[in-house]
Amino acid sequence: MNTVVAGITYRALLGRRRIILLLLLPLALIALAVLFRVVGSGDQRSAVMLLQSFAISTMLPLLGLIAGTGVIAPEIDDGTIIHLMSKPISRPVIIQTKFLVAASLLAVFGAVPTYVAGWLLIGSEDGIATGFAVGTLVAGIAYAAVFLLLGVVTRHAVTIGIIYALVWESLVGNLIPGARKFSIQYWGQSIADQFSDSPFFQADVTLGFAIPALLVVTVGAVFWAGQRLRVFSLTGDE
Repeated sequence: MNTVVAGITYRALLGRRRIILLLLLPLALIALAVLFRVVGSGDQRSAVMLLQSFAISTMLPLLGLIAGTGVIAPEIDDGTIIHLMSKPISRPVIIQTKFLVAASLLAVFGAVPTYVAGWLLIGSEDGIATGFAVGTLVAGIAYAAVFLLLGVVTRHAVTIGIIYALVWESLVGNLIPGARKFSIQYWGQSIADQFSDSPFFQADVTLGFAIPALLVVTVGAVFWAGQRLRVFSLTGDE
């Protein structure tokens, strides 16, 4: 990790309107949790429904899109990446640093609010809040890698990312059981299930598949992004 690159990336991402986008979804999640609590729906069934259908399946992919593409795609679009690549810094190191920045943002804006929302509803009952927070953290790391890769390989990363996040992760994955095995959010739910004893929550993907899939996708995406940036010319053309 290069601290200079990390500092530049944090300042660029958190200093733009993306910080507002990063805040809106977590605040909406916590507001829904408070609303459920106020109207008397602070039970395990409601908690699992909120964390499963909104936190990890809707909020997280969109946060991943904002953070993952936001750490590099704007720099490629406006040409400022040229200045960074002209420095004596390994391009894979640039990618690895930006990946860590995106992953850390997803931990703060994804995993922490998920835990808070779960705790507001049911406290520490049956490990639901902890389970979904850990599942969100692990899935968020994978999303950071995937969307970072998209930001490097295409100038239409946001458009493709929205289609992926809303159509595949939120729609197809929820409607077609067979597609869940190839969905990051369901891999994260498999991790969450290991921490929860709730009768209202059961993972659709086995842990034996989810863990290798998360590792392969995360490591593979970061490695591929590093290789693509390595052959990226200073003119912005490949």
